[in-house]
Amino acid sequence: MTTRTTRQYRPSDQLCIRLNKLLTRDTRPLRSNPANQVAEYPLTAEEKKHSQGLMRVDHSGEICAQALYLGQALTAKSPDIKHHLLKAAEEERDHLIWCQERLDELSSHSSHLNPLWYALSYALGATMGLCGDKISLGFIAATEELVGEHLQAHLESLSTNDKKSVAVLTQMLSDEIQHAEEALEQGGQAFSEETKTLMRKLAKLMTTTSYHF
Repeated sequence: MTTRTTRQYRPSDQLCIRLNKLLTRDTRPLRSNPANQVAEYPLTAEEKKHSQGLMRVDHSGEICAQALYLGQALTAKSPDIKHHLLKAAEEERDHLIWCQERLDELSSHSSHLNPLWYALSYALGATMGLCGDKISLGFIAATEELVGEHLQAHLESLSTNDKKSVAVLTQMLSDEIQHAEEALEQGGQAFSEETKTLMRKLAKLMTTTSYHF
């Protein structure tokens, strides 16, 4: 009788596997889409265009999140922190898939600038990882806080008739708050308000361009 052993992947192999899932648009989320059981209501042309733009921004944000987490995991010092980052990236992939599904339903497309956002975010994530796990985790907490601000603003801006987009963003907001709290609980260093203000200004470039392109 032979015993089947489970293959143990090296961290670099795990990174490649996750990157491959992203690039091949693996459509198997860990959780079901929160909008699946929500009815679709008619939107005016203006409302639909606005929903398309907002969901395109949020999809780009999740592209950035994937890249940041994978970049940080690549250079993380602690194996436990690396595992935490890879797990968070897997959970964030649900958001990416949900946003893409909503864009498809709205007959729209993701941002043409996503390859650029991914490359820049991956480099930034790897740089944060090199700064040490406390700063890297603090960066996650600050980033998730800013993402939460964007999601809250989008929820307030969406048409009340776009209940499917609201369902997606509501669940995403809850997850982002949890990820920020977990990063600080893992020992992340809280960023100053001045630093977060600078991060908001940089994020504005991505949100503005992705809304239209």
